[in-house]
Amino acid sequence: MRKIQILNIEGKKVKEIETPTYFEAPIREDLIFKVLEAKKRKQPYSPSPVAGKQHAAKGKVVHRRHVWRSGYGRGASRVPRKIFSRRGTQFNWEAAEVPHARGGMRAHPPKILGILTTKQVNKKEMEMALKSALSATANEKIIFKKYLSLEKGIEGVPLIIDDKFASLKAKEFVKSLKGILGEDVYEIVKPRKSVRSGRGTMRGRKYKKNAGILIVTGKDEKMKVAGFDIKKALNVGVSDLAKGGPGRITLYTEKAIQELNERFSKEKKK
Repeated sequence: MRKIQILNIEGKKVKEIETPTYFEAPIREDLIFKVLEAKKRKQPYSPSPVAGKQHAAKGKVVHRRHVWRSGYGRGASRVPRKIFSRRGTQFNWEAAEVPHARGGMRAHPPKILGILTTKQVNKKEMEMALKSALSATANEKIIFKKYLSLEKGIEGVPLIIDDKFASLKAKEFVKSLKGILGEDVYEIVKPRKSVRSGRGTMRGRKYKKNAGILIVTGKDEKMKVAGFDIKKALNVGVSDLAKGGPGRITLYTEKAIQELNERFSKEKKK
């Protein structure tokens, strides 16, 4: 079994550990994409449930003789009406509510329950997809394939760093990342945020951002940096590790590796 190195905050090798089995698992891209597809959520939309009904429309007009509020003999269809004025049994009214009337509701509008479709993934497939996503973060070819702007692949993956990294403040954190990844790679994986062009800005999707680097920490480690994706080892999932496709550049702390080992050993016992 090959060994992987643990780096210090300056990017120098400190020690070596045996490679966990999940970093050498076969990469099933089909399962990764299946999980990513299942996790997608289409933004639900629909008109207001009371659209076209916010008035005092009085039922349908009946077509029988000698009935109060009848449309008999007036050439009026049987649709709900709102009354503007009346004089005895004579009405000044207008069609309302129905789709073909001015100010009426939409015909067959989109309904939220019809949009909220969920896909399910089997437990074993989910576990295999998670191991595949972890394995892809330790595979130079997959990473190079994902980041087309990389001139060279990243050597020494998976990137594991000692626990001092989690206590760094923002300025030292960025300096340490540049030392580990190199200036060129850091420029590619640093978080970027820009204003989206088009109509999406009016619909709650004003900004778009890149996936950037993912940092996986232990449950007790609290990092004091903003803008970067930071996940706990016990909660990290396929949609984090394979955001935009398998092979996301990921940095693990030493504690995160220990907790991932425990996580998968517990799953084996089950």
